[in-house]
Amino acid sequence: MDAITPHTPEAFASANGLALCYDSFGDPAAPPLLLIMGLGAQMILWDDAFCGGLAERGFRVIRFDNRDIGRSTYMSETVRVDLPALMMQRLQGKPIACPYMLADMAADAVGLLDFLGIESAHIVGASMGGMIAQEMAIRYPARVRSLVSIMSSTGAPTLPPPSPEGAAVLLAPPATTRDEYIANFCRSWKVLRAGSFPEDEARDPGRAARMWERGTNPPGVARQLLAILASGDRTLPLGSVTAPTLVIHGTPDPLVPVEAGRATAAAVPGAKMLELARMGHALPIAIWPEVIGAIAEHCK
Repeated sequence: MDAITPHTPEAFASANGLALCYDSFGDPAAPPLLLIMGLGAQMILWDDAFCGGLAERGFRVIRFDNRDIGRSTYMSETVRVDLPALMMQRLQGKPIACPYMLADMAADAVGLLDFLGIESAHIVGASMGGMIAQEMAIRYPARVRSLVSIMSSTGAPTLPPPSPEGAAVLLAPPATTRDEYIANFCRSWKVLRAGSFPEDEARDPGRAARMWERGTNPPGVARQLLAILASGDRTLPLGSVTAPTLVIHGTPDPLVPVEAGRATAAAVPGAKMLELARMGHALPIAIWPEVIGAIAEHCK
């Protein structure tokens, strides 16, 4: 069972023409820290106790469901994702048609800050969330006090692809029943963690059940994946980022290889890089103290 950490009830923000579900932890008067989750990942994948750990370090921690997942607004456009063909298109520099881009998702996050009356915040993003955080730092520099990009990428098409096991997680057909969803979730995260983490594995069925109840939306995941592929290479624009930047990446990451994190750190002037040998493409409980400590120290 997940530890109960006090937070505000889930509420809805009017942001960029959408309704975004969010909640927050910690003192409302503390410096705001916005957490942005990854592809098809709901805000509750920022575990309550992880958020509480950051709040205890002196932040008002805000998490939210991106558009097209969880309890936030679902878009309606039908898309078809042929990943090998799209990767080839990207390598050839051909444009990819997409209902929305990562820049639109960055505007969603800025809209949430507007709704909450927050002029600027520390921005922490994981995986696709790191890409959205990068877009915020590029496009809305005045809104970003500091940037933490976790297990993310510049989007450069020449970076190494996922491992076969990581790609299999990405390409797995969506579950159609609750039991199938829970089984897939447990199997996928075992692969993504790239190691043995019994404490997390014991909690996965409960986490998956919560996700299923809040809303999984496979067509939305396809649209988010298209947004990642269509948004292109941020290497050059990242050179304009002025926010103090920390890049955190696991060396055995099977989905976004560590070279992508190194490329991000190289692209942002003055960025610091933290590589973790026990971190795959996940934030297992065993590494929370190190990750929470690094984020808190950087944002302070």
